[in-house]
Amino acid sequence: MDNEKAWFVRRVVLSVLFLVIVAVPLYPELFGLDEVTPFTQLVAFRPQELVLVLALALLMLVRRGWRIAAVLVGALTLVGGGLTAPRQFSDARPAPAGSRVLTVMVANVLGGGARAADVAQVIRDRKPDLVSLPEAQVDVREEIRAQLQDLQYKGFTAQPSKAVESATSVLVSSSLGNVSFASEAGTTFGNIFVTGGSLGQIRLIVYHGFPPLTDSVTTWKNDLQHLRRWCAEDPPSIVAGDFNATLDHADFRHALGGYCRSVGPTVGGGLQGTWPADQPAVLRTQIDHVVVTRQFEPGRFTTYPIQGTDHRAVVATVAVLG
Repeated sequence: MDNEKAWFVRRVVLSVLFLVIVAVPLYPELFGLDEVTPFTQLVAFRPQELVLVLALALLMLVRRGWRIAAVLVGALTLVGGGLTAPRQFSDARPAPAGSRVLTVMVANVLGGGARAADVAQVIRDRKPDLVSLPEAQVDVREEIRAQLQDLQYKGFTAQPSKAVESATSVLVSSSLGNVSFASEAGTTFGNIFVTGGSLGQIRLIVYHGFPPLTDSVTTWKNDLQHLRRWCAEDPPSIVAGDFNATLDHADFRHALGGYCRSVGPTVGGGLQGTWPADQPAVLRTQIDHVVVTRQFEPGRFTTYPIQGTDHRAVVATVAVLG
């Protein structure tokens, strides 16, 4: 083999190796590493990483010896971009004529750090039927509710441990009638089931998933298994809260299965990041979701700033089918 052919073969081999190195943090699930730190945490920001890697590929085109690698990596990012694009460019289908529309809000209050007046203002503006309040203890819930006396919201809190972050609260509009509240054991943080009243067969589930910390990925995964079970069960369900997971997490996608959809990505709002709220929009990722089963048609999805918390509030509308 002459030198020119040898160098070409070497460039191809090195380019493929470089492609694999780049692909591992972008798509760790392909290598069985999506539940291994730091890949679990990195993949939450896959859309931003795709942009950075594409920019790197374009810069590599300048050097002749790097062009094979540049083409391979560029192709990888373009495929990734194509898979991500529907989250931004999908449109909501019109709600069926005469269908019932429910409005659901999520606001992680950071253990009470969020400004109650800001949360109350969004509630006043959008008048949601259900308000999911991860990390809200009873006093925080009541501080918010006290500013909504004329709107008449009922409150309930589940707190399985003394840790502030384990508290999960809900506010439910009196327009839903005489609803019942219950909490299910098993998840690390509190979860709340809202049933009855004018909901009929519908159940509203307020959820806060454990974060995928470096030493707690298994706990995070186990919490998401509850979402998978709720989605697969028969009752029409809406699950709203801080999932600490994005659509780029394979475990979150598996939990949704073919039964549930996250409203934001379904209606073109999938790249509206909700955390960390103190960073520019391009550096945020969407971990706060309103998830619905197939008996609902996703509608609007909007985020709002809340002073004092690292999450943006989410408000989504869904139409009840049938």
